[in-house]
Amino acid sequence: MSTQKVAIVTGSARGIGAAVARRLASDGLAVAVLDLNADSCADTVKSITDAGGKAIAVGADVSDADSVAAAVDTVVTELGAPTVLINNAGIIRDNMLFKMSVDDWDAVMAVHLRGAFNMSKACQKHMVDAGWGRIVNLSSTSALGNRGQANYSAAKAGMQGFTKTLAIELGKFGITANAIAPGFIATEMTAATAARMGVEFEDFKKASAAAIPVARVGEPEDIAHTASFFASEGAGFVSGQVIYVAGGPRG
Repeated sequence: MSTQKVAIVTGSARGIGAAVARRLASDGLAVAVLDLNADSCADTVKSITDAGGKAIAVGADVSDADSVAAAVDTVVTELGAPTVLINNAGIIRDNMLFKMSVDDWDAVMAVHLRGAFNMSKACQKHMVDAGWGRIVNLSSTSALGNRGQANYSAAKAGMQGFTKTLAIELGKFGITANAIAPGFIATEMTAATAARMGVEFEDFKKASAAAIPVARVGEPEDIAHTASFFASEGAGFVSGQVIYVAGGPRG
């Protein structure tokens, strides 16, 4: 029986999730690349397997408990019991408060918060059985407040409270829970934000970098490095923490 650890990374078809999935695979974990549509995960899976790693594509709607249960069962069957979970799946529905619809609010809450709850609940029993586990939740500097993102900011702040509570409840079972709060990371999502604002992405990145102490925007790999640490054996005494990976105190 293989002792290879199994990780699930949600929202890993592209962007930060894909970088985290690739990094965990290079660390020696078998990785379930999970996104809304399994077909969209093909590129991430291929990049992992081409590099000699082990990965499968899994389709699931993290906001739906039945979909999550089926997905985790698939992972157990095909790779083994997951003991590392990266809750990265997220969407944005930006708008000013007076223009934000209830649907815009609910959609963001459903994917970020209910999604992280569903995934964590489904995976924790496997971690408890193993006596070892790592849960990493993606927050954001937006948790500190960001104009036009009442829904996203609330969800990302909620991820921090959720993380701290998981750390308290699950610690005695050898399970840690931590959160990463990225600042500006160059992804398709931030490119879409620039497009909505009518700004060229390169100009958007340049302006953002000017306000960041390390004078550059982040790359998905910056988040992957931190996720790798949290998922490691060496991080066993680190739990309930939020690390801002933002090139400064906040992005």
